[in-house]
Amino acid sequence: MGEMGEVIVQNFIGGEFIPIEINNTIPSFNPATGAVWALLPDSTADEVDLAVKAASQAFISWSKLGYEARSKYMLKIADKIDQQLEEFAVAESKDQGKPVSLARKMDIPRASYNFRKFASAWENLVDTSNSLPEQGVINISSRHPIGVAGLISPWNLPLYLLTFKIAPAIMAGNTVVCKPSEMTSVTAWMLAKIMKEVGLPNGVVNIVFGTGSPCGQSIVTHPKVRMISFTGSTAIGQKIAQLTATSMKKVSLELGGKNASVIFNDANLDESVAGVTRSAFLNQGEICLCTSRIFVQSKIYDKFLEKLVNSVKKLKTGDPLEEDTFTGAVNSAAHYEKVMSYIQFATEDGGTIECGEGVSKLNLPPHNKNGYFIQPTVISGLSDQSRCMQDEIFGPVACITKFETEEEVIDRVNDTRYGLCASVWSENVGTIHRVAKRLEVGTVWSNCWLVRSLDMPFGGCKESGSGREGTRHSLEAFTEEKTHCIKII
Repeated sequence: MGEMGEVIVQNFIGGEFIPIEINNTIPSFNPATGAVWALLPDSTADEVDLAVKAASQAFISWSKLGYEARSKYMLKIADKIDQQLEEFAVAESKDQGKPVSLARKMDIPRASYNFRKFASAWENLVDTSNSLPEQGVINISSRHPIGVAGLISPWNLPLYLLTFKIAPAIMAGNTVVCKPSEMTSVTAWMLAKIMKEVGLPNGVVNIVFGTGSPCGQSIVTHPKVRMISFTGSTAIGQKIAQLTATSMKKVSLELGGKNASVIFNDANLDESVAGVTRSAFLNQGEICLCTSRIFVQSKIYDKFLEKLVNSVKKLKTGDPLEEDTFTGAVNSAAHYEKVMSYIQFATEDGGTIECGEGVSKLNLPPHNKNGYFIQPTVISGLSDQSRCMQDEIFGPVACITKFETEEEVIDRVNDTRYGLCASVWSENVGTIHRVAKRLEVGTVWSNCWLVRSLDMPFGGCKESGSGREGTRHSLEAFTEEKTHCIKII
């Protein structure tokens, strides 16, 4: 602990925690209180280089282990996470601002599940072969680990998404250098302690804490890092693509979204309202898959809007440590200002605030008065080209508009530079299939949202990223495929 009781986060390199230089730290704020609650190293290219060297050395032996031997470590890590569920959930809530109930139910269980799932996912890697009798040869394909992978994870689902990268990377035989967001680093440091406890070989996982530049950029540009997996904003993803272009590194990018929900006249009104309420405002709207544009067919528009506003008004915004809180604090002061600026843009662009900020008063406990809280806000009356309908806000703000025909709404939903996901609500199976087929996104949910099978590919198109993640797809991303042609006659 620091002098004021702050958590002291240390780099984890080569299986050891590196003592922190107290005069060279980054403060991490508790979004619910606005107070510093953790200090982490402001790592530079020097620390990254040490981590890459440790990972390179560990790769020699780790890559030679069989899948079953690697899986034993994975399962031990998963068990330890489960045993420390409550400690992880509270830390994730304090670090990120999300309700502790959500971290306990979603984030931390998914982190342990990532290790369990990928511990057996190697069975999805099937080599192929064929024969050419006239040439007297057979061809065999096989997959091999790439080497050192650089993993950069975001602040919205810190442990959830970091483990979704670590698990397939090391299961495939790679070693890794990770950089969590500097705003949410504590649970990554706790994970490192677990890895040391279970005896994961030194250097297989290295975690370096710091800012995007110099720390993250040093990982991306390091010549011995052969693969980059990044989840975050489109702007940073584009920069990573530029930085890695000349070295031809493998790159997986899961980026921003401007996701739409489409509600047709024949949709189940109560189910669609409940689904959209959740998809727009879960985790303060800070999930890349959250709905930010709501298209409702004209016949039911007024009734849907009325029910949606009533539903959203019932959501409790407040102290994330209280069990009945649905919406906690957004992650940082800077992000608070960004989201609030878009609510102001909405009024400037002719929109109507149906509920939320500027309409209802938020009453917070005294200890949360300096926190970064924004009420779930629904906005109507904006054009499709307005700032709130085009830009990724990444907060508890959703815009609602009406449409007339199926053809019209498909064109309007696709009128964005993003293409991550969408949801379609209708009782007509034909409508669901036609619309889903034509939406320019990586995932479509029909009459549901955020139901995930890790065996299915996940990713975006257009400026929402490149590559796919999932059991088979992630293992393929973290390996190189080789063909061996053998003369047998």
